Amino acid sequence: MKAFWIQTELGKTVLKPRDLPIPQPKRGEIVVRTRAASLNRGELLAAIGLHSAEEPRPAGGDGAGEVTALGEGVSGFRPGERVMFRARGTFAEYVSVLVEQAVPVPERLSWEEAAAVPVVFVTAYESVRQFGKLKKGNWLLVAGASSGVGVACMQLAKYLGATVIGTSGSREKLERLKALGLDVGILCRGSEFTEQALAVTDGKGVQVAANLVGGTAFSGCLQSLANQGRLAVVGYLDGVMKSEIDLELVHGKRLQIFGVSNSYLTAAERGRAMRGFVKECLPGFMDGSIVPVVDRVFPFKDLPAAKAYVETNAQIGKVVVSMP
Repeated sequence: MKAFWIQTELGKTVLKPRDLPIPQPKRGEIVVRTRAASLNRGELLAAIGLHSAEEPRPAGGDGAGEVTALGEGVSGFRPGERVMFRARGTFAEYVSVLVEQAVPVPERLSWEEAAAVPVVFVTAYESVRQFGKLKKGNWLLVAGASSGVGVACMQLAKYLGATVIGTSGSREKLERLKALGLDVGILCRGSEFTEQALAVTDGKGVQVAANLVGGTAFSGCLQSLANQGRLAVVGYLDGVMKSEIDLELVHGKRLQIFGVSNSYLTAAERGRAMRGFVKECLPGFMDGSIVPVVDRVFPFKDLPAAKAYVETNAQIGKVVVSMP
């Protein structure tokens, strides 16, 4: 089968094609014929140690396709069933998937839309709901709202009945986000959004902030939080990995800061997040309340070009490759 692996060369990640045997399912796994897979920016950033690929490894973190084989002990799935999933090595014609990380595809979703769901929406669920505890009537701030996870955070928050503030350095992106449901758009770079975020919340601040930007937006996110607010550190679009913390602010407001990354999660913890997503969020995809935002679709053979496009930071939502 055709596949792509990723590795770091001269400080940058590169994708290289390989010919590999079709995988056979182990106990607790299914094998899926991949029909589409999405690009996730974190995997492409060599500067992040958690995603370093000094040694070549299978590339891709999520996708959608048809079940072709079941491993020992697997129930609840059948050959030919449409599924979307998280797994390592999804930039391949076939992939092995832990059964806990596979979900039936809602009928209304295309292959490309389904492939755009698992990583960003489960990450968004963990950020705003599982650990962020966002609820109806709350305010959410998304720093870097046009990214795949940023758009997903906005969509899930709206589905939950929250009001969303989003930041971006592009006026055009903010207008497109408003058409998708963004309530308040702030045109800015770094942390230059705090004053406006506090103003629109009548000085109270937001209950939850999701930082997709990185170190340059960290202090602004903290300062925008309400009493007992929660800050999710999710991404580093700016490449800035460190920031000072105002301990008096954290202490005085009883703020909570947490990271959202899959790097050190156990299989059980990944399964818990997926089950929470299925219970609280999947109904929104089934009834059409949430529609995944796919910016562009590339042919599988053009995956390196898709990666280059993601690195231009021009996208709104997800970039997907479609398999033949």
